[in-house]
Amino acid sequence: MPTGLDILRTWGLPVFDGSPFIIAGPCSAESRQQILETALALQGLPVSLFRAGLWKPRTRPGGFEGVGETALSWLQEAREKTGLRLAVEIATPRQVELALQAKIDVLWIGARTSGNPFAVKELAQALAGIDQPVLVKNPLSPDLNLWIGTMERLLNAGVRKLGVILRGFGHSAPSKWRYEPEWNLGVGLRNHFPDLPYICDPSHIAGKAELIPQICQQALDLDFHGLMIETHCNPAAALSDPDQQLTPSQLADLLSRLVFKHLSAPTDETRKLLASFRLEIDNLDEELLRVLARRQQLVAQIGELKREQGLTILQAERWRQVLAKAQASGQELGLSPSLVADIFNRIHEESLSRQQ
Repeated sequence: MPTGLDILRTWGLPVFDGSPFIIAGPCSAESRQQILETALALQGLPVSLFRAGLWKPRTRPGGFEGVGETALSWLQEAREKTGLRLAVEIATPRQVELALQAKIDVLWIGARTSGNPFAVKELAQALAGIDQPVLVKNPLSPDLNLWIGTMERLLNAGVRKLGVILRGFGHSAPSKWRYEPEWNLGVGLRNHFPDLPYICDPSHIAGKAELIPQICQQALDLDFHGLMIETHCNPAAALSDPDQQLTPSQLADLLSRLVFKHLSAPTDETRKLLASFRLEIDNLDEELLRVLARRQQLVAQIGELKREQGLTILQAERWRQVLAKAQASGQELGLSPSLVADIFNRIHEESLSRQQ
């Protein structure tokens, strides 16, 4: 069965032996000099695509919104001088038209666009029948069906060279990450579309240059085929997202330290060991489900008693005690407090709904 890297090769894109598929380049194209200097510095690295944002969607007006189609000629010159293939973000049919005219090698749909079904429908129509690969970033909202719907609209329009970029999701709770990776949603999408190249964007997830290596290695350990890493010749002077961009030398150092595991057929001994572990996990999963079912039965009995006695459903102080005790016990067992909180809060939500 072909891997994501095999698929990228069939698209005619360069894939370097012993390396993940690397997309690198600045967040935004700012000047001809910046583009050429960055591209030339990346020339000797295992970089498969040179990326740059031309049209930048900003959360609020007044920020740098990119230089637009003017930068297409800079990218073409960079390709001529370095041989690097090019990738740009597109958000409108007009941007698709301009990028195709400039013979941009790969197009990607950003997170702010992929979450808008109307915009995706228009893009799908503009992209129908093209030969260039199209990579799709996840929507900002952690909604798997929304992401699946975006992929389906493109596939239904006849876009066949399709790949995925996990760039993280918006969140309201405090987090060390700029955008939550929500790896489980990437796995969920892969269950629906198992035969696509999967790429991770650690720059947006991390939000800070020093956190990027951790996300890169996690992505590779989860069998992502590539990484899109924002790289700028002078990040401190960048007009957008300076904190999350690496210099070319920092990128080179990072790539030299990443552990990229090749997929290979396991030995018979390994297969037996994996089968044993998986069987034990399956048994534990069944046990967990039985325990949860019994817990929900008790919750239903408590709800009935509260209704009979005219008591309120939510006992806030009691819930705080339950959660604190669970987190303390979980920590003793080697479980992170955040994991325990996520699980117990979800159980609590279900319990409340059953008591209403």
